[in-house]
Amino acid sequence: MTPCIFVTDLHGHITRYQKLFAAIAAERPAAVFLGGDLLPSSLLALAADAEHYRDFVADFLSREFQKLREALGEAYPRVFLILGNDDSRMEEAGIRDAAAEGIWEYIHNRKVPLGKFNVYGYAYVPPTPFQLKDWERYDVSRYVDPGCISPEEGFRSVAVPPNEPKYATIQKDLARLAGHDDLSRAIFLFHTPPYQTKLDRAALDGKMIDHVPLDVHIGSIAVKRFIEARRPLITLHGHVHESARLTGQWREQVGETHAFSAAHDGPELALVRFDAENPAEARRELM
Repeated sequence: MTPCIFVTDLHGHITRYQKLFAAIAAERPAAVFLGGDLLPSSLLALAADAEHYRDFVADFLSREFQKLREALGEAYPRVFLILGNDDSRMEEAGIRDAAAEGIWEYIHNRKVPLGKFNVYGYAYVPPTPFQLKDWERYDVSRYVDPGCISPEEGFRSVAVPPNEPKYATIQKDLARLAGHDDLSRAIFLFHTPPYQTKLDRAALDGKMIDHVPLDVHIGSIAVKRFIEARRPLITLHGHVHESARLTGQWREQVGETHAFSAAHDGPELALVRFDAENPAEARRELM
């Protein structure tokens, strides 16, 4: 058995983290997956209390996981982590520092083993209407949905090579990340959900920009095509908080792949439990 816990989109809410820590301590899973948008809103980085924002990783997140590691000892799980589009990339240095201390494993754009499985991480999402572009990429082309801002605009907390925002795509990134690997026992930790599924349904019904109706599905076409073509065992997603409320579903079978979302738009912590050996039996609890 490889029991796992998956959460995402905690957005710096202390009570949600406290519930997560309690669940880890009680259940002692083999692995914990954190799927991005973990920190207080990036907008705080521009506000008067920016110093408090910058301290969240060091003063809370890594400190509390370290306490949990000391309490659990050898029962401490593997913790796999990526950031999300609402997390400033300037926090990546602190995330990497904690990873170097063994508190968690930062796996954006990386592959790491987990027993019989391989775990892959990927943080980027397609263009959004939001200004922060640290974790946004063109999807399969340089098309941008109505109302969204291209990766070449907006702002970034960390500078990138000039051509990257213009030419990089999620589609190309995933091809490089997976290479020619056999993905039949792969677990992919994404922030974005796949396009036109129950996991990427946004509350955009009837909304228009310049007389153009908005697409209610805001996930990644590249991720959807990747899942269909490469058929990983399990994919984990977040980003679209209201999707489960609107569709009544937090999981979807895409071909042979079990796709789960732990995004939630209520005050509770949405916690997905799954056994990598038997993903069909996955369960979601609102805590």
